[in-house]
Amino acid sequence: MRRTELRYQGRMASKSARERRRRWLPLAFFAAGIVLLGGVIWVALGGRTSTSTVPIEITGAPRLKADQQRVDLGDIRLGRTVEVSFQLANVGDQTLTFAEAPYITVAEGC
Repeated sequence: MRRTELRYQGRMASKSARERRRRWLPLAFFAAGIVLLGGVIWVALGGRTSTSTVPIEITGAPRLKADQQRVDLGDIRLGRTVEVSFQLANVGDQTLTFAEAPYITVAEGC
């Protein structure tokens, strides 16, 4: 008789575990759908997180503008690494694309 009782209790425990899983299954699908929808929206926007707040200065063409025209780093010893940051913005109303990799020239004594 004791074996029958244990088997019966084991079946009841597995049924309740299945019922708990079944309750969470729709919630899990809903959460996965929200994550998928968010990913689709992010890809549709091109991965952009914010829009540009730079005022348009040129109409009908793109124009690249740097926040600094010149940087004076003073005297630097040979072999020492110096880092400078620039903020670049397209102040034109057309899309800015590069045909070649951009480069910066360093003028000595300017």
